[in-house]
Amino acid sequence: MIQSVDRAVRVLAVLQAERRVSLSEIAARLGLAPSTVHGIIKTLQAHGLVLQDRGSARYRLGPAVLKLGNVYLDTLELRSRALTWAAELARTTGFAVRTGVLLPGEVMIVHHEPRPDGSRQMPEVGIVIPAHASALGKAMLAWSPGLAPEPLRSMTRDTVTDPDELAGHLRRIRDEALATEVEEAVIGECGLAAPIFDAGPDITGAIGVVVPMTDWPAGPAVAGAVREAARAISRELGAPAWPPAGA
Repeated sequence: MIQSVDRAVRVLAVLQAERRVSLSEIAARLGLAPSTVHGIIKTLQAHGLVLQDRGSARYRLGPAVLKLGNVYLDTLELRSRALTWAAELARTTGFAVRTGVLLPGEVMIVHHEPRPDGSRQMPEVGIVIPAHASALGKAMLAWSPGLAPEPLRSMTRDTVTDPDELAGHLRRIRDEALATEVEEAVIGECGLAAPIFDAGPDITGAIGVVVPMTDWPAGPAVAGAVREAARAISRELGAPAWPPAGA
């Protein structure tokens, strides 16, 4: 690992988590000398990855981060393959649809299909959700349990925070290729999700519906539609079977 690159990435992670942070706060979070952090910040500024607020000593992420993110989305085959199926899943179920990829401990939303009822909804592409507290995350953790966060952070009173209990959930998800979540990340929000695979041995992503608590449980037709969408996307990505043999 190249130390300077590692430190730069860690600085960006602090800015991602805290939005606006002073140089001294970044140095304290990372256990680095302020002079070292200052050099990293100035380099990132030169590339547009970090900006300094006018009239303050606080820093935030710069517009070049969005540019990199958009390039990532444009080259992500999972997202391009999921677009049509996510739209169809939203149409048939009436619920918003999320497609996500797994990061260490988190899920990042790479596509968001709004509810087809015409209501005003916030775009969700780029947001991250704790993997253990979301149907999308659990659908992927069932095949990559080593990426579960430690410790399991509580988001609501219903979040699963016991590792043994989570492991039991993940075993059941592997049996059914379907994950559920009931108000574990956000009060009033539930979800169903299924894993997506490609031609390789590892999990690629997951697709799922966001179900208001007032409409929970969603019913077998919705579960079947989620599973079918995940199967179809996996087939287009070259997966030889869904779920993988032996799951």
